Amino acid sequence: MTIESSFEKTRSKLKAILAEEDLFETQVSVKAFPLTPEEAIGNPDRKDFPILIGKERMIEAVIEGARGQAFTDTPSNYTASVKEVLDLPADSNRNRAIIIATMNAVLRRLGIVDGTVHCKDNDPEKCGREIAEHILRKWGKVRVGQIGLNPAIAEHLVDTFGAENVKITDLNPDNIGKVKFGVTIWDGMSRTAELVNNTDVVVLTGTTLVNDTFDEIMSLVDQAGKGYLIYGITCAATAHLLGLENICPYGNNA
Repeated sequence: MTIESSFEKTRSKLKAILAEEDLFETQVSVKAFPLTPEEAIGNPDRKDFPILIGKERMIEAVIEGARGQAFTDTPSNYTASVKEVLDLPADSNRNRAIIIATMNAVLRRLGIVDGTVHCKDNDPEKCGREIAEHILRKWGKVRVGQIGLNPAIAEHLVDTFGAENVKITDLNPDNIGKVKFGVTIWDGMSRTAELVNNTDVVVLTGTTLVNDTFDEIMSLVDQAGKGYLIYGITCAATAHLLGLENICPYGNNA
């Protein structure tokens, strides 16, 4: 028996909502287009965010003025109806990013979710601090694993819990093996299970939905009985529709 992925569960739930709202067959223009780093994140003081150094891009779907975004390593332009987008095969990072950005925009258009647009300027720095503080309040002085290097979050995790209590994996070969904030970055392709087994709380980027590693990671987290948080605007629709723990303190709607 095939187990339905979190991605497909989200897509199915959204299609059901659209049918109830009599919007599924409505031809709505969806434009997903790559944003420049300044459009996506503004001008933060720190310059080590992946989007600023060209390793990731943001795409944005716009539906009747409602915006939904997603991070991806494969940005692409696309214009179609909502139905056509939701019927795209989820067989590539490109397609998954377009579908996820669109799902975020649809739920924003319906007023079901907030925070589908990335924060700007120095809000990402404040976000990192708030995520670390949230973990400390909820779980105490624990060992934390970060899946997907976000430098602001990583630095505040280290400041709060100590480098010896933080593990980080990433898929970017430019980061793997480097030391960031006193923590050696592990290869996410081979050491994610090790990270989960050696931490108490796992903080993972919503971009794992785009690169199709989300279900594997969450299976490891569930099997090990670890706490988790999904961060970022990419997972807005999925987290809401599937009832997942997510955090995005400064995600906005404009």
